[in-house]
Amino acid sequence: MKKIDVHTHILPEKLPTWKEKFGYGGFITLDHHADCKARMLRDDGKFFREIESNCWDPTQRAKECDKLGVTMQVLSTVPVMFSYWAQPQDALDVAMFLNDDLAERVSKHPDRFIGIGTIPMQDPDRAVKELERCMKDLGFRGIQIGTHVNDWNLNEPALFPIFEAADRLGAAIFVHPWDMMGEASMQKYWLPWLVGMPAETTRAICSLIFGGIFERLPRLKFAFAHGGGTFSATVGRIQHGFEARPDLCAIDNRKGPKDYLGHFFVDSLTHDADMLRHAIRLFGENKIMLGTDYPFPLGESEPGMLIESMADLSQSTKDNLLYANAIEWLGINQKVLASKKN
Repeated sequence: MKKIDVHTHILPEKLPTWKEKFGYGGFITLDHHADCKARMLRDDGKFFREIESNCWDPTQRAKECDKLGVTMQVLSTVPVMFSYWAQPQDALDVAMFLNDDLAERVSKHPDRFIGIGTIPMQDPDRAVKELERCMKDLGFRGIQIGTHVNDWNLNEPALFPIFEAADRLGAAIFVHPWDMMGEASMQKYWLPWLVGMPAETTRAICSLIFGGIFERLPRLKFAFAHGGGTFSATVGRIQHGFEARPDLCAIDNRKGPKDYLGHFFVDSLTHDADMLRHAIRLFGENKIMLGTDYPFPLGESEPGMLIESMADLSQSTKDNLLYANAIEWLGINQKVLASKKN
């Protein structure tokens, strides 16, 4: 059975010391302190995350794909690398370094990996140029962006030219939470990841709905991580708010949130069969794609196991979730995909 995992993260094996180049800190460095292991550190030495070689070694990833039965992975950077807070040209330099490295990985394993790039969203002009390079020169299928850009939500008018360019170029957009709101006040219990991330994704979806982005660019293919966050659980409340207080909610778009169900994609990373069933009912079986958050611990350790374990899903529905919807989102010609695997 084919499986296309749309939600996986990768890093270069080595990262420059950006602080030395740019003259200020806040960037991520890698400390390869043991065989097949590295620490992700802020350049002030503050620990961020421990990673293993499958986060940078494409050969190891390919072996694990074979073991786990994954046909193809869609590769994107780790969101902490977005660097939207940095000076625009510096953020572009970071993005170009990451994208060039990613393109090299994909070129060496074209039958296994598909790339989606990163762009400096804080500077829309630079972001559009890098988006064009990603699509035209590097052969990517789209980009990954954060749920907000510093003080901008995704409805910010300054960001619209980026979305217009993505629409024109046929670029898929994967929206991933980062820089979680309230993070500073909930450090204990891993709450930024458990509570903040799902809320961030709902923030992004609502910003795009209320801001009229979906309405103005109906062909643009957005996808949202982690099953769409808390949106599927709170859409009733969001719809009621839209109807009860149109003076607050319906100021930039007259269509209600529920009118856009089935308009955008989400990944399958719900960790719960009942929640996945709810997502299928809510978004439609043609809008949910296998996503595992590989290779991180909050991901699905056996890709597609939840989908495959659900006896109430037909085989055609499982096929849609495991690979067919990803083909549609990425705009891949199925004949080309088949030829890559033969």
